[in-house]
Amino acid sequence: MEMSAAAGSLRMSGHRQRSVKRRRWGGLRQQWKLLGLFEIDQQHEFYSLTCMMKEGLAAATQNTTDNAPTNELSDDDFRLKVTQIHKDFTMETFAGPVFSSLRGFLGMTEQEYQQSLCSENCYLQFISNSKSKADFFLTNDKRFFLKTQNKREIKFLLSNLKIYMEHLRKYPHSLLVKFLGVHRIKIPHRRKKYFIVMQSVFYPDDRIVARYDIKGCEVSRWTEPAPEGSQIIVVLKDLNFEGQFITLDQQRPWLLRQVEIDTHFLRRLNVLDYSLLVAHQPLHHDERHQSLSFATLIMRTKKSVNPGSSPIHAGITAVPGSVPEDDSTLLLCKTDGSCLTQSQAEVASSGGMLQMYPEHAGPGSDTAELPDFQAQNRRLLPNLKNPLHVIDGPEQRYFIGIIDIFTVYSFKKRLEHLWKRLRHPGRSFSTVSPQTYCLRLCHWVQDHTK
Repeated sequence: MEMSAAAGSLRMSGHRQRSVKRRRWGGLRQQWKLLGLFEIDQQHEFYSLTCMMKEGLAAATQNTTDNAPTNELSDDDFRLKVTQIHKDFTMETFAGPVFSSLRGFLGMTEQEYQQSLCSENCYLQFISNSKSKADFFLTNDKRFFLKTQNKREIKFLLSNLKIYMEHLRKYPHSLLVKFLGVHRIKIPHRRKKYFIVMQSVFYPDDRIVARYDIKGCEVSRWTEPAPEGSQIIVVLKDLNFEGQFITLDQQRPWLLRQVEIDTHFLRRLNVLDYSLLVAHQPLHHDERHQSLSFATLIMRTKKSVNPGSSPIHAGITAVPGSVPEDDSTLLLCKTDGSCLTQSQAEVASSGGMLQMYPEHAGPGSDTAELPDFQAQNRRLLPNLKNPLHVIDGPEQRYFIGIIDIFTVYSFKKRLEHLWKRLRHPGRSFSTVSPQTYCLRLCHWVQDHTK
C-alpha cells in the first residue's frame, strides 16, 4: 500500500514537473513570437539541431578549404555530394566547390565564413510571418541565414545551379539572394533535414528602422506594425509601404534595370511568388552628399570593376572583394591609363553608375578586359560589408534583394490562380503566371522609386 502511494506520488510529481515545463516553454514561445528574433539556447527545441548544423558546417567548410579547386569548375563539381559521418548524425554537402567559389566571389574567406557559422554563440531563430513551414535561423552576428527546405526545393536549386551561377557571372551586381551552401542532415530514426545557407540582405542591421517584403500585389499583403517605440522586429508588406518611395535620385535607373534583369531571369526559370526585400535606415550627417576623394573613388571603382571576377572560376578575388587600404597609393600611381584616369573615375561616380569605355583605357588596363561592362549593369559599390545589397540615396540607405525563388508555376499553382480569380475578383494576388509576376514587380519598383 505504501509502495503504491509512493509510486503515485512520484507519478504526480513527474506530471507536475512536465506541466510546469510545458507552461514555461509555452510562455517562452509567446514571448519569442512577440520579439520575432531570439537566441536558441539549451532550453530551445532546436538547440540540438543547430549544434549539429554547426559541427557539420565546420567539417564541411574545412573540407572545401583543404580541397579547394584550382581550375575552372567542372560538371562534376556541380554534381558532387560529400558525406561526413559524425557521432550522432551524418551530414551531406552538395556542390561544395561551387558554393566555395561563390563565397570567394563575394569577397569572403572560408575562415570568416566558418567563424560566423560555427562560433560558440547561439544561433538566432527568426519567427517569420511567412506562410512557409520552413524554419529560419540566423548566425549570431546576423550575417547569414540558414533555412530548412523541402526535397523538391533543393532539387530545383541544384538542377538550376549552373545557370544561376552563370547569371551572377554575367551580372555580378545582381540583387538575387546569394546561396552559399546546400546541406542535408541525417539523424537516426528521424526525418532528413535539408537546409541552405544564404547571405542576409539586411546586414548589418544595426540601425534599420523598417523592413518590407514586397510581392507587388494587395491580397494578404498587410502586416500589423509593431507598437511605436518597441524593439519588436516585424517585416511589413506591400500595403504598409503605400504612400512611400525608395528615393535614389541618380541611382534609380540602375535599380530599375537590375530588377528587370533579375526578374526576367526568374521568369525563364518559370518561378513566381518571390519577394523583393527592402529596408532602410537614415544616413548619418557625414554620409550625405559625400565629396569622394580620388583615392577613395579609385578603391570603390576597383571593388566594382574587378576583371575576371567570376563565380564560375576558382581562386580569383572577386566582386566585391575589398581593396586593402594600402593599395590606394599604388592605384593612384597607375592613373596613366593602366587603371583609370581621373576624368573616367569622376564619370564613374556620376549617379553611382560606372560609365567607363574600354577604348579609352590603355593597354593592359582593367577596363580593357570588360568590353561588355555596361551590359553587365555594374555600379559604384559602397565601402560597406554587404555592398551588393546596399544602395545609398540622398537621405536614406536602402537594403534591397530578391529572395524565395523556389516556387515553380506548376499545375497546382495554375489551379490556385483560377481559384483566387474567383475569390478575389478585380484584386491583385500573388499566384499569377511568371510573366505577369515579373512585369508586375517591375512596375511596382518603377511606381515606388524616385
